[in-house]
Amino acid sequence: MLELPILLEKDLKRTLPAMYKARQVFEKVSLGNVEEVIRKEIYHEEIREKVKPQMKIAVGVGSRGITNIAVMVKTTIDCLKEMGADPFIVSAMGSHGGGEPEGQRRILSDYGITEEAMGVDVVTEVDVVVVGKTVSGSSVYFDRAAYNADMTIVINRIKPHTEFNGAIESGLCKMLVIGLGNQIGCSRAHEKRPSEMGKSIEESVKVILKNTNFGFGIGIVEDSFHNTAELKVIPSDKLLQEEPKLLMRAKELMAKLFFPEIDVLIIEQIGKNISGTGADPNVIGRVSAKKESSFVPQIQNIVILDLTEETHGAFTGLGLGDVTTKKVFNKLDFEKTYANEIAARSEKITSAIPIVMESEREAIIAAMVKCFDVENDQYKIVRIQDTMNLEEIMISEALLPFAKQSNKIELY
Repeated sequence: MLELPILLEKDLKRTLPAMYKARQVFEKVSLGNVEEVIRKEIYHEEIREKVKPQMKIAVGVGSRGITNIAVMVKTTIDCLKEMGADPFIVSAMGSHGGGEPEGQRRILSDYGITEEAMGVDVVTEVDVVVVGKTVSGSSVYFDRAAYNADMTIVINRIKPHTEFNGAIESGLCKMLVIGLGNQIGCSRAHEKRPSEMGKSIEESVKVILKNTNFGFGIGIVEDSFHNTAELKVIPSDKLLQEEPKLLMRAKELMAKLFFPEIDVLIIEQIGKNISGTGADPNVIGRVSAKKESSFVPQIQNIVILDLTEETHGAFTGLGLGDVTTKKVFNKLDFEKTYANEIAARSEKITSAIPIVMESEREAIIAAMVKCFDVENDQYKIVRIQDTMNLEEIMISEALLPFAKQSNKIELY
């Protein structure tokens, strides 16, 4: 039987386009000393009066990739102790870590959040209680350890969600509903279609605000360089009014690719610590809700070269690419990934397996071969580290004219 080569000999002999260093120019904002800001915010009268001596306070933590998260959590813990409270940390990450206690404890440890470092207990049990039903009849779940505390607070970054659009996307409300809902709460919340998620989360938050001990949230906004740009402590009665304002600011500061058309986008790494979808659809599109976003360029093919160490084999987002390598395939943890994908009812593309090539070079060539309407081998290629780090990039010669005319791109 005649075996056909994956790539034709003429393609294997291709010379890859020369790549040039470039810098994208984003607004840079730094809040300064986050410890001082947290202390000032927590000691504000409307927050301070909520904390009583000897109160058992659950501090919900669990979102990925937040700059200075360990410092923020430790400062919060210290402030609560100074007020006479008895805080402890509870994992608030839905189905991540396989939805299992040890998996979630390991993720928190990766963030520097351990019992030794924080000086308090870290509870990662995933038991829940039903705290009510939404107006549309859906049950709302809440972590049992947090529910049994005297008060619960959550700490999370506010940013555009990867799969839906709305006044409330990824942030404090989502952590309350999905993060503290653990695997069952995550699964129930994702029964809704992406177009309904924003409304569903808002309905569920209203139930939580009415029927639980939620006291306040610490909302974080980062700039394109992952600096803490804004940090606000929001009391429970103002949550639904204040979080949308921080989301708008996060969208203003969001990193993006300024090129309107890209033939091949090379992503060096994806992972759960980069984005809930491994690679942020707010940057690359590919999922339904983000395909027509004004922020996202038209991209013909995407090459994914590696998984981050911190993702521990979870490959959500690999299917957003068109080509990858055997190096990546050999790292895949199917059990961990599928537990999260099924619970979250993610679009099937996110955990799909793209074309797998032997090497990085062959993967890039395969992506080039799959492109349409490229004249004289003038491929528009962009190479990025990941979708969180978009300042320092590499671009092919075909993109140099655009870069030279743009006030958002600088060439070295």
